[in-house]
Amino acid sequence: MRISLRPSSATTMTARTHVPMSSSWLLVLTSLASFSRAITFNSIPDASLDTSQLGRVGIAGDFSGISLYQYEGQTEQPSNTNGSEQLLARLPNGAFQSLLEADASIQTMCVFQGQVILGGNFTSLGGVQSPGIASFDPDTSKVTQIANLSGQVNSLLCDDSAGKVYVGGSFRAVDSTNAITWLASKAWASLPFAGFNGPVTSIAKAPSGNIIFGGSFTGLGNTSTPSTPDGQVINLSTATIEADQSTSAAGFSDPSNIVCQTGGVDGAGSTWLLEDSTPGAFRATFNVGFEPTKLRLYNTHQDGRGTKTWRFTAQPINGILNFTYIDPATNQNLTCTSECPLSDDPSVKFQDFHFVNTIGMNGFRIDVSAWYGNGGGLDGIQLFQNDIFAYAVNDLNEPSCANTTTPSKATTTGTWTVTPSGQSNSQYLSARLPKPVDADAASVVLYPDIKESGEYIIKLYTPGCLQDNTCLSRGQVSVSGTLSSSGVNQTMPTKVLFQTNEFEKYDQLHIGSVDASSDSFRPSITMTPVAGQSDSIPGDDFVMVAQRVGFELINSTGGLNSLFEYDPSQTSINSSDFSTSAFIKFGSTFTSNSAVASLVATNDRTFVGGNFTADNVRNIAAIDNDGQTVPLDGGLNGEVMSMYLSQDQLFVGGRFNNTQNGSTSGLANVAVYDSSSNEWTPLGAGVDGAVASIVPSTLNLSGSAAEDVITLTGDFTQLLAFGDNTAAEAKGFAVWVKSRSNWLQNLDGPIPFLAGILSTSVAVSDNETLYAGSVSSQVLRASGTVTLSEELGNFPIKIQPASTSTNSTSGSTQHASVANSTTVAGVVTGAFYEDDNGKNVTVLGGHFAASASNGSTIHNLAFIDGADSNAVTGLGTEISEDSVFLALTLQGNNVFAGGRVNGTIQGSTINGLLSYNLASMSFNAQPPALGGSNVVVSSITLRPNSGDIYVGGTFDKAGSLPCPSVCLFSTDSSQWNRPGFELDGDVNDMMWSTDTVLYAGGNLTISNSGAFLASYDASSSHWSEFPGASDLPGPVTALTPANRERNQVWATGTQPDGSTYLMKYDGSTWKSAGVELGARTQISSLQMFTVNDAHDSSDTLDSNQVLMMTGSVDIPGFGTASSAIFNGTTVQPYALTSSTDSPTGSISRVFVQHENFFTSAGNTDMPLVFVALIGLAISLGVMVLIVLAGLALDRYRKKREGYIPAPTSMFDRGSGMQRIPPHELLQSLGQGRPGAPHV
Repeated sequence: MRISLRPSSATTMTARTHVPMSSSWLLVLTSLASFSRAITFNSIPDASLDTSQLGRVGIAGDFSGISLYQYEGQTEQPSNTNGSEQLLARLPNGAFQSLLEADASIQTMCVFQGQVILGGNFTSLGGVQSPGIASFDPDTSKVTQIANLSGQVNSLLCDDSAGKVYVGGSFRAVDSTNAITWLASKAWASLPFAGFNGPVTSIAKAPSGNIIFGGSFTGLGNTSTPSTPDGQVINLSTATIEADQSTSAAGFSDPSNIVCQTGGVDGAGSTWLLEDSTPGAFRATFNVGFEPTKLRLYNTHQDGRGTKTWRFTAQPINGILNFTYIDPATNQNLTCTSECPLSDDPSVKFQDFHFVNTIGMNGFRIDVSAWYGNGGGLDGIQLFQNDIFAYAVNDLNEPSCANTTTPSKATTTGTWTVTPSGQSNSQYLSARLPKPVDADAASVVLYPDIKESGEYIIKLYTPGCLQDNTCLSRGQVSVSGTLSSSGVNQTMPTKVLFQTNEFEKYDQLHIGSVDASSDSFRPSITMTPVAGQSDSIPGDDFVMVAQRVGFELINSTGGLNSLFEYDPSQTSINSSDFSTSAFIKFGSTFTSNSAVASLVATNDRTFVGGNFTADNVRNIAAIDNDGQTVPLDGGLNGEVMSMYLSQDQLFVGGRFNNTQNGSTSGLANVAVYDSSSNEWTPLGAGVDGAVASIVPSTLNLSGSAAEDVITLTGDFTQLLAFGDNTAAEAKGFAVWVKSRSNWLQNLDGPIPFLAGILSTSVAVSDNETLYAGSVSSQVLRASGTVTLSEELGNFPIKIQPASTSTNSTSGSTQHASVANSTTVAGVVTGAFYEDDNGKNVTVLGGHFAASASNGSTIHNLAFIDGADSNAVTGLGTEISEDSVFLALTLQGNNVFAGGRVNGTIQGSTINGLLSYNLASMSFNAQPPALGGSNVVVSSITLRPNSGDIYVGGTFDKAGSLPCPSVCLFSTDSSQWNRPGFELDGDVNDMMWSTDTVLYAGGNLTISNSGAFLASYDASSSHWSEFPGASDLPGPVTALTPANRERNQVWATGTQPDGSTYLMKYDGSTWKSAGVELGARTQISSLQMFTVNDAHDSSDTLDSNQVLMMTGSVDIPGFGTASSAIFNGTTVQPYALTSSTDSPTGSISRVFVQHENFFTSAGNTDMPLVFVALIGLAISLGVMVLIVLAGLALDRYRKKREGYIPAPTSMFDRGSGMQRIPPHELLQSLGQGRPGAPHV
């Protein structure tokens, strides 16, 4: 249990000057950036994928923005929806990186003597408990607690030269309320006026050097004690009561006898006694912390006994406390500590002892050190406090013996449980409600015991979520109140509050009149859950907590209305001097219930913005150096909530649509005032809701230099149409590019993706800026698909994700399995088509809507004709808009597209598959429709060197042909054929190993036996279980070849416990990848890549290869990545995505023009048969060269030795023949062969 301890005093110092902060907003574009020499961004080595042999490359998925993983700190983390924010920095590629997490909002920052001071509604920053305010060191990244402030900080003004920080908000710190200073000596110092009676929202330093405070206050001062002090009774009846050395006498030994006994009557059951002549103690332990102001003791006179002296020890500090009291014998005001006296006079019913110091405690003991008669004892005990609380746990409220007709209490509806106090002040109630949450699912109504009517500050206290481990289950609650029995201020405005604070906090609900409690009227505060909240809270349940509400009576000087000017040279404040201040005088002209939300000071004037009406001015004006009011063209016709000054341009956000006099229309909630021309101009046509904050930043849109932009955060959903720009979606966040005079979303070319909240920023040096908020950011804004070459790029198409079906779930929707096809959104697959005539078409399939070149809207299947100026076309009304395309394959000029597809084409029913001619851009004659109760085509593959299309998925037949799971469509005969008779089940993916062997993965049966991976032999038309497939732990969802020969395979799927496995078949056995994947992993595709830079080889991957996983890969220690690279030993993010329609984005697959994944520019290997043929040709060539060389050498030798060629002329031969007699020729024919020679 946390016990509050209030310091009793603080010193006061004055401020002298203020050094303006730098407004430089440069984006550093280097591979390793740092600011203040400490915060560094480490670059990630390039993945080095070799795409040179793949032709065109595309990435398909469900995302709104995408980045390659280039720097440590990049994440897919979505912007928070639970009210928490981060301290942010910009990475060199422009993305935002979270430096620190806060458990609630960060609303203001400034730099003080090298430290960044942060203020907001948080209770912890970077894991350090520091409610409302903390210090961050940019040199060490260390967070330092700034203690002893309780509440919310709205505004900071750092004054280095004066050595102090002015702090404003709705808080209590030492003896000040809502305004105080923090000194360079690391101590709080109250201002001479001890704060304000209402919250401060803005602080600025005027040109005169005076400090200007703006907010919702009507006077200086602090909270006050009630006119009837000690009016709230602390409940002892539910405390744990114990004693030491109690008597053994029946009816007098129980120390609980004296609790709620206010009659002062002795007797058994109403008196507690100690043993004879023995000191002893009364002890009480509570389930709540409290700060008592008065102790009332009733002495006993039983049998002449009684307590003579005693002391009070507070727990858990174990401190003996001081008291003041009136001596009943002398009527003198005396003090006591360790031996406080108690009268033995029977006429003195009780004595009151007032605590000298206000000390927090959750228990105490009273030690009796001396006694009257034979021993000590008491007849009654009561504790009182000034604090007015109503607790949700009724045991902590005032007891029945509190002598009041309206004791504090609580009522509830729904199911609540009492939760231990932990590190908070007291026990509290918790309700666990199923999602989606109904507003009437539970409620708590808190009734305080208000003794006197008056002006009160109302605070709601919320215990931290770390102590009960409910941070992920908590969300928003709605708080309303009834404060008066009648009148215009009968109820307070309803507030919606987050309960995701890690440590105990309070929120200021209201400042205003509250009627005293009576038999006819009870002020009350009601808490209920905010309806819905399904997207912002993971898990199945929402947890709501209720602890206590506090009411503090206000004591104020009055005389103010939302503005106050403070001269730091003054050591005291005299309200008679108010009339000399131009700011106070200006505020005095405001109507009641006015408020100032923002102050901006320049060299010659101070701008004042808020919700006020004065003479000829509404909601915004300026006070110049002469103290004159500058009306700014009469002001605006609605509330101003935020302002930012850039040179002569004042950017203003709030709730308005025109100037007060109606001179400038189109100022929808945001506008620019030019002080040099005294003119208002719109930003485009504005936005359709309130703008709560304006924060400057920079973006690099041209690739050469960063340029200034203005970010808006608020309650809007759309950028209004203007000029040639149509209305654009903007979910509470927008960026105005000053140099283009347009919104970022309307610009052509590559632009970054930004979504979420930016609440404030601060320059920590001339070229470095820190931001506060919760931002989801990626380098490239793209919807569903991008090109990939040396960097990411956009396809020339505008895609908007179509709405997913009603049974879709949050998170990744790109897990390409049959079971999840109803939840798919975005682009799922793609293909690149080319013909010999120069036609090239990019085909995109999925579940989306896109704008065609003719202005129409196309759905789910799109064609981008590169030969026709990137004309975008699609299907007509033949195909249902609810269709989902999951698979594409090209065959000649045709594309076969499958999925959950329904429609009618040229009179033919379409179910699961269609065929389209890309050369003529028209439908082909369609294959007979697939049949079954839930037809889904998840994979289509073309058999190599044939025209046969193999279609896999969930279906029972093709046309009238029974053909479950996988069916063959022959493009030659335009007929379906059943490839084997053994297979059944759901097919998720297929791949060809050879021209005749097909692998199919899924949840299958082969001849009625279960299998997760099957092999089909086209030569024998036979299915069999893949070798070793029984080693796979669950259905296969994706396959890819693991080597060039395609006889090795990578497979992924889902295990029985829902987790994802990744395994490789190496030709003989299955091996696990040996890496841990988080529980959120969903892999939709696998793809091998060759890399240019080798890594260490492993049992599963060669040194020049990596495996890419796409989907949503949960990497331990990192988070999710939409694409990740596995190098055989580790998994590293490759691509990160964000989405505006779901917590995270996802990537379905990478699609390429040429599937040459195992070749590279530096590796021109070819199939072994060609290598063998080339080797044989080279061998033959070498042999011929050797023979020719031998002949040439022999001829040379003979010529050198004198050989002369025999005559070869026909003339010689003819003449010789004529000289031989014919009879000699004939004679030689009759001679035998000569015998062996004789020697």
